[in-house]
Amino acid sequence: GTGLLVVIIAVLTLAFVASAVSGVEKGVQWLSNINMVLALLLVVFVFIAGPTVIILDMVPTSIGAYLDDLPQLIGRTEASSGKGVADWLSSWTVFYWAWWISWTPFVGMFIARISRGRTIRQFVGGVILVPSTVSLIWFAVFGGSAMTVASRGGLKDETTPEAQLFGLLHEYPIATVTSLLVMILVGIFFVSGADAASIVMGTLSQKGALEPGRMVVIFWGMVTGAVGAIMLLIGDGSDDALTGLRNLTILVAA
Repeated sequence: GTGLLVVIIAVLTLAFVASAVSGVEKGVQWLSNINMVLALLLVVFVFIAGPTVIILDMVPTSIGAYLDDLPQLIGRTEASSGKGVADWLSSWTVFYWAWWISWTPFVGMFIARISRGRTIRQFVGGVILVPSTVSLIWFAVFGGSAMTVASRGGLKDETTPEAQLFGLLHEYPIATVTSLLVMILVGIFFVSGADAASIVMGTLSQKGALEPGRMVVIFWGMVTGAVGAIMLLIGDGSDDALTGLRNLTILVAA
């Protein structure tokens, strides 16, 4: 119920505040490294347990299709496309354009903070090339596996991305272990993202301080957790409880 969600938010808030207070070089880096190792274990397991040959085939095929379709997709508008494309463009393409604009100040400042002392080559590799390559591999492994399962009649009852992920894992051995691993990954991803946000807001509050004061970081961390909890209570735990806040954030940022 809603009460359980609030308790979970409270626990996660304490976790990311503690991590943020410890600093970028300690808590944040420690959690990020743990996440990378766990994510690697999960993707290697699905790659081996899943349709390995199909996954390998998906990589060059997907890259080729992307390069082939990109010019047409860049210029696609309602006038040049069929029915329903306008709704798709407004709810996906334009929405995510505005969504990432709203993230730009936070992401840009945090990347700048952790890139201090790095070379331009290291920056380009660490921020653009490596994440893009990892994303390509991740989506090839999980996307290829899910499409294979779906083509055989599986995943019909799972209507949300989260349910489809757990449904996919239950197609392979040690599903309980991998499902638990996913929940740990989601928790750490949330904590590491939120503590980065707390540090950035602390930096903004103290005129660009590289190491914002502990009380300032704690304040912003608590406020972030409180906003999420209050919105869930107002929305009575429904799926769209945070939709209004999310859309308002995008509008204000844009």
